[in-house]
Amino acid sequence: MKKTKREKTLKAKEIQAFTQGIFNNNPQKTYNYKQIAAELGLTKVSERQKVIETLNNLHAFDFIIEVERGKYKLNSRSGFIIGTVEREGVKNYVRPEDGGDPIFIPESKMRHALNNDKVKVFLYAQRKGFSPEGEVVEILEHSRDTFVGVLSITKYTAFLIVNNKILTNDIFIPMDKLKGAKNNQKAIVKIIEWPAKSKNPVGEVIDVLGDNGENNAEMHAILAEFGLPYAYPAEIEEYAKGIDEGITKDEISRRKDMRKVATFTIDPRDAKDFDDALSIQKLANGNWEVGVHIADVTHYVKPDDIIDKEAQKRATSVYLVDRTIPMLPERLSNFVCSLRPDEEKLCHSVIFQLDEEAKVLKYEISHTVIKSDRRFTYEEAQSVIETGEGDMKEEILALNSLALKLREARFKSGAIAFEREEVRFEIDEKGKPLSVYFKTQKESNNLVEEFMLLANRTVATHIGKVAKGKTAKTFVYRIHDVPSQEKMENLSQFIKKFGYKLKTTGKNSEVSGAINHLLDDVQGKKEQNLIETLAIRSMAKAIYSTENIGHYGLAFDYYTHFTSPIRRYPDMMVHRLLDRYADDQKSANQNEYEEKCEHCSNMEQLAANAERASIKYKQVEFMSEYIGKVFDGVISGVTEWGIYVELTENKCEGMIPIRELGDDYYNLDEKNYCIVGRHSGKKFSLGDPLTIRVVKANLGKKQLDFEIA
Repeated sequence: MKKTKREKTLKAKEIQAFTQGIFNNNPQKTYNYKQIAAELGLTKVSERQKVIETLNNLHAFDFIIEVERGKYKLNSRSGFIIGTVEREGVKNYVRPEDGGDPIFIPESKMRHALNNDKVKVFLYAQRKGFSPEGEVVEILEHSRDTFVGVLSITKYTAFLIVNNKILTNDIFIPMDKLKGAKNNQKAIVKIIEWPAKSKNPVGEVIDVLGDNGENNAEMHAILAEFGLPYAYPAEIEEYAKGIDEGITKDEISRRKDMRKVATFTIDPRDAKDFDDALSIQKLANGNWEVGVHIADVTHYVKPDDIIDKEAQKRATSVYLVDRTIPMLPERLSNFVCSLRPDEEKLCHSVIFQLDEEAKVLKYEISHTVIKSDRRFTYEEAQSVIETGEGDMKEEILALNSLALKLREARFKSGAIAFEREEVRFEIDEKGKPLSVYFKTQKESNNLVEEFMLLANRTVATHIGKVAKGKTAKTFVYRIHDVPSQEKMENLSQFIKKFGYKLKTTGKNSEVSGAINHLLDDVQGKKEQNLIETLAIRSMAKAIYSTENIGHYGLAFDYYTHFTSPIRRYPDMMVHRLLDRYADDQKSANQNEYEEKCEHCSNMEQLAANAERASIKYKQVEFMSEYIGKVFDGVISGVTEWGIYVELTENKCEGMIPIRELGDDYYNLDEKNYCIVGRHSGKKFSLGDPLTIRVVKANLGKKQLDFEIA
């Protein structure tokens, strides 16, 4: 922009703005002060001096970098970046695609971008010692366009009130887009437009879930919130009715017949989808033959039929507090495929020959036909283990003895013993929680778990482990990466204040052994739950992948999911790949399977989030009866906006807002998991005991508010 004689002299601020523009528009070019001055048409010595000062400022702010003496180039982390919106509390950040620190975006500069949207961001020049900041200039991809909330309808206006952590502005709904919905009902609304200058998006009602606070409506709302289905398509249910469940003589002749071998299932007391059974018999050579029999779902569900497409989309069954949302139609999951007692069933089995020390001498993977003699609940099987009396006692006791040895060997190899108490509710017929109890792992649970782990590991090794110089065929693995060194160091530093030590370097088995030692040490101590939680947070997440890196937490070189095809799509993929390779067919397309693995991992995460949300909802509902009551708890989380406290008695968690902590200003010390009063030095740390009073139970936000008692 060359200057004419009549133009006024540029001010320092204007010079800086134009200079930033030059660098932004030419991110690969280098400039010295003379070139910038020439671009701006500045000739006076005083003006050129301002250009030098501007370049020094922009360099100090890291907006530009000095590539050689006096020559500058745009810092690649300045200008424009692409990333994903992440909302933390009331603040917005964008996490860059290419890594690096999250960028803070003020609400006024969000341009209506929402959580998880993919956006283009202009980065402001970064001030030294400050976090990067920017503004959204374009929304590249919306993560969602439907939202769940409560309708607020008056004579002339209608809005959907959405949880402000998800959407800060309520959705305006024209009266002709209400679909008969009424005030104070829960509904799903789709955004149809959001004018640039309008504060509120405009939407239309897609579905009415029911009255606010009614249990069914609330559970469906949780599922819809995470984009999960809350009903099964009627046409697929109808299609499932046409599946022939009869087992022909011809089919039996193609399979290993195990109908006469002692076989049973062990499941939770409310389960209906029994996808695994165990059989055991003593062989003439003194060894044990143990069969792990898995429902042969893929015998009934054919690739790309409408049931398969729906199952692939869902990827998993979802387990909320009071219901299961199945991956497969109910006729298949609870009847045709379910290994119900006294019914002949088709299975895909792994049959082991084990010695008395539970060493696997040989195995075969084969299609079988079985007949379960008995359906045990975990409690019934546990009773047999503890008393030595009851149905099929010889079989259960023999399996338990082998399982204990398998378990011992696994921990010797470096498996980590994460066994957390799970929160469960006694609920009435309307879904109202009457009491809270904790589900703990007992020997009957471990018995089933060890044989499922053995089958999964054997199947993965069978395909994945090949002779030197050969390439393994494409397969679906369940992988678990080693923990991040930084997180382990932070955990090690934190637990020192409780008097514990943790080895964070060395062989995998040494580090996992140290974690196990720590988990043993904290048993029964007040800090147990806290340290277990932090140890779990230090771990990577297990995911599905065609790239095998082993499973760190289980200490297995090869691992997959084969044992639950009624409720997990990856297991169905594994069953089909086993059949494909048993027929000597060529390797499946890796890219295609990697995409499916990624989808299944994402859906599994969503299902886990929905399950947690349903537990949270029931906890808040349960605690709403105890407003004003005092409880003991421990600090379970610290954030800029408040401290979270978990109650010792029932594991319900609530928050004390920062503003309720007195007249000091508190700073978050992330590394030491605490907040510290700026003037008083008073500290609230993770794990500190605290006595609280319940102030408020907000069911809409699934939030409990506490105050220090």
